[in-house]
Amino acid sequence: MKKQEKKALTLKTLNKSNVWDLQENDIFRIWEAAEKDADIKDNSRHYLDIVKSAFDIEEVKVDKPEIIKKYEARGYKVSTMKMEDGAKSKWAVKKHPIVRVTDLTYENIRHISTSKLLEVIDRNFGGGWDSLSQSIQDIIESGFDISTTTLPKDRLRKPGGMYEKKLEDGFEVLEIAKGMWIEAIFAKAKPVYEKPHIMMDEDLDNDEDTDDDAANEEIDDHYDLVDEDDDDVFDEDKLTEESYRTTFDTDPEDLSLEAEGISDDYDE
Repeated sequence: MKKQEKKALTLKTLNKSNVWDLQENDIFRIWEAAEKDADIKDNSRHYLDIVKSAFDIEEVKVDKPEIIKKYEARGYKVSTMKMEDGAKSKWAVKKHPIVRVTDLTYENIRHISTSKLLEVIDRNFGGGWDSLSQSIQDIIESGFDISTTTLPKDRLRKPGGMYEKKLEDGFEVLEIAKGMWIEAIFAKAKPVYEKPHIMMDEDLDNDEDTDDDAANEEIDDHYDLVDEDDDDVFDEDKLTEESYRTTFDTDPEDLSLEAEGISDDYDE
């Protein structure tokens, strides 16, 4: 299967998951690139709702420098966007911050780093993994491999123990002190598997020769197979001279129709 290159996102390919791959300037860029598309013009509110799933976005109704500066001081990027009425207006856009475990969703969980995840968990009042609700745990485990252990402080980093092995396997760790004990939360991002690629006509054309060769090889292999239980298996001792003959010793003239007294013309 041929590996497909990841294509740049456009407004039409945007959804509530991949929108988290974008930053504020990307929103203005792909919106501007789609302005001439009639479908975009008629459905701009639909695409705006997708953007709002990952970004705070507000229309700047008072276009004055002092107002824009206030938005920028709050972390917004401000630029123009054209909506369904065709008129351009200024909009302020800021990506949703992920600072609490309640900010985690199935859509954004695969778009944060492992260190960011552990930072967010650490902010949850230091309660550890079991302090998270089952729904939050399910969201996290949809994007990360998680394992935990709670041990006395002096035993946690014992050589050859779980702590050392997890770090060797690529896990990152968050340590949460619980008196004389420490809970270690190990996390590693799960690999992202590509969806199976459906072969189109051009793929079939490219692979046609290869497929034909493979098919021929398979057929040739079958000619060599003989069922040992088959009653019709030939015995070399029974072969006669006639068995080897592949041509006739007949004069071609003897095979003509006229030689047999048969003519192409006949009476009805």
